[in-house]
Amino acid sequence: MEKSWNYRRSGVDIQKAETVLSHIKEKIRSTRRPEVIADSDGFAGIFRLPSLTGSPCLVAGTDGVGTKLKIAQALKRHGTVGKDLVAMCVNDVLCVGAEPAFFLDYYACGKLDPYVFESVMGGIVEGCIEAGCALLGGETAEMPDMYEEDGYDLAGFAVGVVSEDRIIDGRKIHPGDKLIGLPSSGLHSNGFSMVRAILKGKGIFYDQEVEGHSLEEELLRPTRIYAGVFRLILRAEIPLRGIVHITGGGLPGNLIRVLPSGCQARVQTDAVPIPWIFQFLQREGRVSESEMWSTFNMGVGLVFIISPEYLEQTVALLEEQGEFPILLGEIVEGKKEVLLNG
Repeated sequence: MEKSWNYRRSGVDIQKAETVLSHIKEKIRSTRRPEVIADSDGFAGIFRLPSLTGSPCLVAGTDGVGTKLKIAQALKRHGTVGKDLVAMCVNDVLCVGAEPAFFLDYYACGKLDPYVFESVMGGIVEGCIEAGCALLGGETAEMPDMYEEDGYDLAGFAVGVVSEDRIIDGRKIHPGDKLIGLPSSGLHSNGFSMVRAILKGKGIFYDQEVEGHSLEEELLRPTRIYAGVFRLILRAEIPLRGIVHITGGGLPGNLIRVLPSGCQARVQTDAVPIPWIFQFLQREGRVSESEMWSTFNMGVGLVFIISPEYLEQTVALLEEQGEFPILLGEIVEGKKEVLLNG
């Protein structure tokens, strides 16, 4: 006799997802801001726009974690990639001067593993708390045959708010402005396809110790969230002319995105204290200097572009907060491009 089909038999267990979500509901509520006026139990979250001078603008950004997820899945360590997801989205939203307001996540998998799902969501909650944004909602999709049974993918969506007269879009950048870099926490979430290829080619396993360091810890170190430093600068009323999140493309590929015509960025790479992981990967993979700088952040996760008159104040403020600002270089008149050690 032919068996009858139901959703669970076809590989999708809706009740399991609802049970897991009920376990983490209080964690999700811990990210709430006063502007949240509806829980995420319904079809959509509701967020009241904060009162702003000028015309309030919504700023949206979306991203994922990329093939760093393959390392987390291979090592069965899932607690940090959720924070990576928040960081990659929130840091982009900061770059136009927006205050991160709320976050949405999308979790897709072949078969829902409650432990893995809770671990990932725990990282997302941690990231939202650090970024100061509400986890307003999300979607969990169990899709057999689309993903391997123990595989999953993530996408995130951050929305921020900024008054129109406070938007930072690079148009005010001009020759003489200074570049201040903020250290990254390591690889962040970019370049992992090359990282994995280098390690595989050398027969190096993710859980090995190399040069006295735990490779596992380094590879899964979460992307730094810069919302706190951003708010510090805003409270000090230091006018920023540009903010750059250093992701895929490195310093050259991201600085160019904010430069107006007639402005050239000159970056002194020897001012950057390069973390050991980048030096290790360059040596093991025989990667050229230019390829390293155009693929990885090389130790710089965010760049502020400011008028020289605010340089001392900004550096002093950052150092008071335990930051280690990097004086990267300056903007000069010339062809719109980024020159390393030019």
